[in-house]
Amino acid sequence: MSDFVSEFWNFYVVGIVLASVIACGVVLWSQSKVKAAPAGKVETTGHVWDETLEEYNNPLPRWWMWLFYITVVFALVYLVLYPGLGRFQGILGWSSVGQYKTEVQKADAQYGPIYDKFAKMPLNEVAANKEAMEMGKRLFLTYCMQCHGSDARGSKGFPNLTDADWQWGGEPETIQTTIAEGRMGMMPAYGGQPDVIGGEAGAKEVANYVRSLSGLSHDSALAAKGKEKFDKVCVACHGPEGKGMNALGAPNLTDKVWLYGSSEATIVETITKGRANRMPAWKEFLGDAKVHILAAYVMSLSGKAGEQQK
Repeated sequence: MSDFVSEFWNFYVVGIVLASVIACGVVLWSQSKVKAAPAGKVETTGHVWDETLEEYNNPLPRWWMWLFYITVVFALVYLVLYPGLGRFQGILGWSSVGQYKTEVQKADAQYGPIYDKFAKMPLNEVAANKEAMEMGKRLFLTYCMQCHGSDARGSKGFPNLTDADWQWGGEPETIQTTIAEGRMGMMPAYGGQPDVIGGEAGAKEVANYVRSLSGLSHDSALAAKGKEKFDKVCVACHGPEGKGMNALGAPNLTDKVWLYGSSEATIVETITKGRANRMPAWKEFLGDAKVHILAAYVMSLSGKAGEQQK
């Protein structure tokens, strides 16, 4: 409630809450004044259903009424001890943020030494540790599977982490940097620059040439024209052989790995409209120790850990 833009709303909430609790007490008190009808005499509320079904005007049972009174008293005591009246935080000073911080501190005290132990080890050693990999798997399934899938094989627009293809590089330090600091991938849109690519027709020529680089079926005549455009425009990021540049996040176009799909229509769409994708940074949220274990786990998925031990 600390984000009220006007003091009016603070008093408004306080008034509504107190009025509601007091009103409940008043209703209970008024009901306690209702007396049971004398023996042999029946009083009803005047409500009739299904022609003959009537509601007796009898008071609530005393035990039931006292339960409601206890509820009203409990509500008043709660509002004194805990937040509930506008900006008033309660005499105990409790808050959900404070409770969260306390739980985090407790967890850090309990599990911190375990994470610190692995944080001091090289990534390849962490990847070879069974306990660390169990921890890494749980971290992955909690924070990474939403994009990369529970099997880490990714989906359209989200890379497969189990193969040997790395858009930004597969070295241990690079993987850790990717997780910690995130990545922003950007393929420029050339559809609005017809003088560069030659519109959709030119994009189709480049698409056929790109498909030829990875051994996919293509139109040779279109591919030949597309190579000229590729050599003028695309080599800046993907290199003269189309093998990409990890430093720029430009993918290798000569392998069988396609992040968005390898059909001619999809490649034309990529060239004309461009692509933008972002890997979020996890360092501030997870901390260095958890990122270290997670990086080792990702290494183990693609066999990079084994390569580092050779």
